[in-house]
Amino acid sequence: MDIDFIKQPMAIEERSMEIIAPHLAGLNLSEAETKVYSRMIHASGDVDYAKVIRIHPRAIEAAQEALKRGANIYTDVEMVRTGIHKASFNRYGGKIECRVADPAIAELAKKEGITRSMAAMRSFGKELEGSIIAIGNAPTALFEVLRLANEENILPAVIIGIPVGFVGAADSKAELAKNDKVPYITVEGTKGGSPIAASAVNAIMYLLDNRRD
Repeated sequence: MDIDFIKQPMAIEERSMEIIAPHLAGLNLSEAETKVYSRMIHASGDVDYAKVIRIHPRAIEAAQEALKRGANIYTDVEMVRTGIHKASFNRYGGKIECRVADPAIAELAKKEGITRSMAAMRSFGKELEGSIIAIGNAPTALFEVLRLANEENILPAVIIGIPVGFVGAADSKAELAKNDKVPYITVEGTKGGSPIAASAVNAIMYLLDNRRD
């Protein structure tokens, strides 16, 4: 096989960002927003994300402040937790929590007739105050976090809500974008997924410290 291709990881990333850049022209993004958009698009391999990403004006700053004070990240599924760059996150002292596989959560979900991801978020309760929420799979988890904010005044620092799919995903993200209590990062419509949610977290961490070791 005689194909010339880029082999160095950082060179691949740099070239990817060069390819993405023209698709962000004209969106009037800040430098920080550009980096978050770029990494989300990079993770998806889909430049059409440029049209549907939505970032609250305070979201990036709020997430950075939370990281620096050692806030935890709460995820709906293990795939989001796995996708977050651990060496970067570990510099700040928080924990990444996901209870979806906990047998007690399965029992709670069965008892209350809800999804396990929803039950997990409900079980965290007041622990979510001031935290970073990263949801990439379950619309029900996002609806529950919004309920906790609206009904119980449990307010995370930021909600990265990017569930994917055809049932509830678009609606849950629309509700997130309408909320006036918590800054957010989301994607309109059915697009999304765990890699995209994790990429948004990583982008914010790399803005603070771009070391990958």
